[in-house]
Amino acid sequence: MAIELSRGNEITPELIALYQEGLASRPQTRPLMNAIMKNGIQAVAMNPQSPIAMQYTFSHEIKTGAITHQKQSGRCWLFAGLNVLRVAVAKVCNLESFELSQNYMMFWDKFEKANYFLESILETLDEATESRLIAWLLMSPVQDGGQWDMFVNLVDKYGVVPKHVMPETFHSSQSAVMNRLLTARLRESAARLRDLHRQGGATLEVLREQKEHMLGDIYRMLCHFLGEPPTAFDFEYRDQDKVFHRVAGVTPHAFVKEYVGVDLADYVSLIHAPTADKPFNRTYTVKYLGNVKGGRDVLYLNITLDDLRAATLAELQDGEPVWFGCDVGKMLDRDSGIMDMALYDYEGALGVSFDLTKAQRLEYGESQMTHAMVFTGVHIVDGVPVRWKVENSWGKEPGNEGFFVMSDDWFGEYMYQVVVHKKQLPPALAAALSLPPIALQPWDPMGSLAMTD
Repeated sequence: MAIELSRGNEITPELIALYQEGLASRPQTRPLMNAIMKNGIQAVAMNPQSPIAMQYTFSHEIKTGAITHQKQSGRCWLFAGLNVLRVAVAKVCNLESFELSQNYMMFWDKFEKANYFLESILETLDEATESRLIAWLLMSPVQDGGQWDMFVNLVDKYGVVPKHVMPETFHSSQSAVMNRLLTARLRESAARLRDLHRQGGATLEVLREQKEHMLGDIYRMLCHFLGEPPTAFDFEYRDQDKVFHRVAGVTPHAFVKEYVGVDLADYVSLIHAPTADKPFNRTYTVKYLGNVKGGRDVLYLNITLDDLRAATLAELQDGEPVWFGCDVGKMLDRDSGIMDMALYDYEGALGVSFDLTKAQRLEYGESQMTHAMVFTGVHIVDGVPVRWKVENSWGKEPGNEGFFVMSDDWFGEYMYQVVVHKKQLPPALAAALSLPPIALQPWDPMGSLAMTD
């Protein structure tokens, strides 16, 4: 008589016994179990050959400043964007190292996100509160994360300032409580606006008047958390030749024009999302994803992995750093800074396989863009990139003085986005930029925001 292994949707004692028998039949299981329980899976599964192959030497490198530290905040995208811009400032001013104010950008990002959220609420007043869209909007109105085009919006509207002009505060570096209180206030504001619409039939003009009062509360809260942003400042510095410079009354916009000198409109956001619903060589945007109303929308050009790699390589060989977005938590050893597909042998240690493709990982929620960093170098052998130098914003402790190293195999599996100058695109891809973008749903995996701390 056959053993009954399953009763419909139940797990039976017989089925458990079968699993126990299978576990006991593998002689290597017990020592592996003991080692993993005592030391952790990554210590047991780490491949000792990976650190040997992933050297911190590169055939092409770009000089950058001192490593930055976002601390307990999800501002990686702002740090990465400002780390790209500061290279230009250091060149113009003949400085060894320079840092721009991440707190200044954070303030305006939070303020603009609050307005973007409340405007989204006004656009969806007739949606049911339990609808997926409203639930998505209410989930995290002013989280720390962002995208390249959102960074460009802030620079275009508010300029940038040196770090000492608006330095870090407790809550810029540890943002959780600030975000929680701002979110509570904004959810309350959303409830008020929707109630006025449903119960009192308030006009859009009246609701926008209410919104302005609500934004006043947000501005006041942000000033308490982050300080009030400067409108002008004196720019003083001593260059590498020991020459002192002082320019009085510089505005944030004038600073961009005079010392950054980079036209961000010339840069494009390229993605590699190999899912069936996103044909290559097409542009995409994401509904309800942004920060500045009246600013540029998020715009992606989806291209093949070979094209993504070629554009990144060309930009680095031109001496320009590259902002990028990836899924940083996968196949990473934070202490050594190694990102390599051969780093851990999870299959050998656990006796199970992990076979999802890159497209399947996106479709089934196993991977998405979580973190933004900057490429500042690449190691090329016989014309082929082997490993990539990565400038992170987690301070000097992890990696090699804060720098990480990424294998090209890892690039292929977990890289999703790079930002390069338009000149790096071949004619066919440059022409594709003019196509009208396909609008993705807010919860699409390519709508994820870089915000890992």
